[in-house]
Amino acid sequence: MRLGIEGRVALVMASSKGIGLGIARSLAREGARVAMVSRSLERVEEAAATVDGETAAFAGDTDDLERMAALPEEVAERFGAPVEILATNTGGPPMGATGDHGQAEWGAAYRSLVLAPRALIASALPQMRERRWGRIVNVGSSSTEEVIDHLALSNVHRMAAVGYFKTLAREVARDGVTVNTVATGKFATDRLADNAGSMEAAEAAAREQVPAGRLGTPDEYGDLVAFLCSERASYLTGTVIPLDGGLLRSP
Repeated sequence: MRLGIEGRVALVMASSKGIGLGIARSLAREGARVAMVSRSLERVEEAAATVDGETAAFAGDTDDLERMAALPEEVAERFGAPVEILATNTGGPPMGATGDHGQAEWGAAYRSLVLAPRALIASALPQMRERRWGRIVNVGSSSTEEVIDHLALSNVHRMAAVGYFKTLAREVARDGVTVNTVATGKFATDRLADNAGSMEAAEAAAREQVPAGRLGTPDEYGDLVAFLCSERASYLTGTVIPLDGGLLRSP
């Protein structure tokens, strides 16, 4: 299937590894020109070198909202065209119950999961609307459908992000811009391994808990995002799509 995104400029956050790198790979395979971002320029340059396609590496931390607002313009200067595809992604806040974190940690989680995507979108969206074509995908969590124990910060602020993305989708649908969220299940990433204690422990838990009997792979994730960013998905907007191997029990 040809997705019709050849030559489109894509900006993928947190793409030096894991799900973000999987997204970058899938978009590049479809011919998109991909700007890859990480807090470490060295790490994201190394990751970009492994991607088969046209890429460029940028440093950026979601804690720095001014940097987030500036990134789309820098990407446009590098590729000679504005950002047309934006994948907002971050590693996520620390584990803990509702009473385990102080005000600063609650504020940091809100900044990373809600305000940083908003800053990126506020910068990139005007050109998308002017050109009447754009794709925005939020890397979310299955916790927005069923809360996950000991992930209070993620549960709360990812739900807030879904509210923002859903509202935005209704505002820009007539401008040819789609906005969707992927409700992420258990994927083979460093964060999941850290939360579980090891990758082996995460894989063992997935065999018991996930109906598919395994963890998802970043490339599988990237392929869904590539479709959401395609010409073929132009009528698909405002959704929260679970990608979880059947993990969620709710309809």
